[in-house]
Amino acid sequence: MLINERMVGAIIFANMHDFSIEDLTKNRTFASVPFGGRYRMIDFPLSNSVNAGIIDIGVITKSNYRSLMEHIGNGSQWDLARKRGGLKLLPPYGNKNFGIYHGKLEALGAALDFLKYNPCKYILLSDCNLVANIDYSKIVEQHIKKAADVSIVYKNDFLTSDISKEVVVLNFDDDNMLKEVVINPQTGGQFNFSLNILVFKRNFLRQLIASSICMGEYKLDRDFLQKKCRKYKIQGIRYDGYVRLISSIKSYYDANMELLKNEARQKVFDSARPIYTKVRDEAPVKYGPNARVINSFIADGCVIDGYVENSVIFRGCQISSNACVKNSILMQATQVDSDCNIEYVISDKNVQIRKGKTLISTSSYPIYIAKNKII
Repeated sequence: MLINERMVGAIIFANMHDFSIEDLTKNRTFASVPFGGRYRMIDFPLSNSVNAGIIDIGVITKSNYRSLMEHIGNGSQWDLARKRGGLKLLPPYGNKNFGIYHGKLEALGAALDFLKYNPCKYILLSDCNLVANIDYSKIVEQHIKKAADVSIVYKNDFLTSDISKEVVVLNFDDDNMLKEVVINPQTGGQFNFSLNILVFKRNFLRQLIASSICMGEYKLDRDFLQKKCRKYKIQGIRYDGYVRLISSIKSYYDANMELLKNEARQKVFDSARPIYTKVRDEAPVKYGPNARVINSFIADGCVIDGYVENSVIFRGCQISSNACVKNSILMQATQVDSDCNIEYVISDKNVQIRKGKTLISTSSYPIYIAKNKII
């Protein structure tokens, strides 16, 4: 944890990757996409920040953020309901000179007042597309030690072409200083790819935003990192821990399914750095006489009287007798009637699957059922 908790502030971008999972973000931000039975994607950067002692946090939104507001509330679940600092929602049109933004620099322009009056010396930027438990305090410490203008966190891993086209690839010199940036490569391979976690000096970031606005520049990756990587001292910080990048429905499905493995759960839900979320006071799971559950997450408030295997079941779901659910993700309040057979299905909230229906796909192309649909 950071020694001085007012030394570092954080800004989290809620909407930056909405396009990559458009089915799930049609009526919500990426930040409020449900994950792992009871969490939302914003829980990971919020918890990582709080666990590092960062208590000045702004969340930049764009559209469809009602569910996000309901989830984070005043930030009390993360101990961010404070008189000084705490959690602040930064919606579009928060500044009369800015409306709906098109890139991170433009989004930060609308948040200039947050940066201007923030007492912190450093600002950490983060997106909501990672499932990871990262110690942000170590990242900030490395940034300060190196006296860099900017520090960017990256991971070295093999990426398939469908995932690599959604990332920013970074190349470094022998001193781990950024020398080249490739945006959205179209081929797979072993890459250093950005985790979209960056640390700036607050005053440097304010100057960067102001100069970028004057030049009509609005994309952080293209207009700053790519064009000016040799002009400034931009340090790479390699992260070798567990990370899952959500860049498609398939990667969302795989990341949820991986939580069914004990090794992955231990890495994500480290007891030393908990992942916090909104607490709901619901009854425990009720298992009927015909219930049988194998290797599955079952959240509170569910009623299970059927067969469930290798699945993630969110709060308030009902699975009736003689129903079979395998290798599926059922979001909040999904209802599966008797004699149904579903496999490799992602159901959004409040879905009803009526008696006797069969829905079977594959892990490569899981079926998605939109919110409030009746099948």
